[in-house]
Amino acid sequence: MKVLVVEDESKMAAFLERGFREQHFEVELCDRGDSALQRIQASAFDAVVLDIMLPGLDGITVVRRLREQGNATPVLILSARGHVDERVEGLEAGADDYLAKPFAIKEVVARARALSRRMPETRAQVLKLADLTLDLVQHEARRNGVRLDLSTREFKMLEVLLRNAGRICGRTLLLEQVWDFNFDPGTNLVDVYVKRLRRKLDDGHEVKLVHTVRGSGYVLKEGEA
Repeated sequence: MKVLVVEDESKMAAFLERGFREQHFEVELCDRGDSALQRIQASAFDAVVLDIMLPGLDGITVVRRLREQGNATPVLILSARGHVDERVEGLEAGADDYLAKPFAIKEVVARARALSRRMPETRAQVLKLADLTLDLVQHEARRNGVRLDLSTREFKMLEVLLRNAGRICGRTLLLEQVWDFNFDPGTNLVDVYVKRLRRKLDDGHEVKLVHTVRGSGYVLKEGEA
């Protein structure tokens, strides 16, 4: 099972990570609300454990935007703010559960596990944009019906770009989602792979899908960026 822990206090994040890993969860950490929103949009998680007080976007806004976008990933809010009105605010924003600090790590893990069991399989198995399709079950990409020969990394990069179609994906996000957190952010690895992907997707097609947004990253969309 895979859980995203969104917590900007490093000691608390490490405490939660250790507790989940001891119960054999795969754990990703994030310390900003805006980054968490991008991460959840780009990857599948069985549950999200979310603090309220975060830089970038607060936890309530993160949950509300996820639900507005139709994303049903289970969210457990953790907060020092334990008043009834504040719990109601979180739940009405779309959170599935709410736990006030301090808490026992066993309860956090148990609640996250219970939420993940209630999660229906809602993520699309075929992603589409214009005449481009990406079948996640068959691991197959096609443009205008013609199969594209993509490497594993190119396929994953295309999945991330498609899940964020119309939105700019920065190099850091692509590094995190397609590779891992250990790559040097200054590497040109992303640019090299986008160049390969653009050649395979767009060469020979009048309508281009892969676009560079100078100074920001890349976006997958029809027409000009």
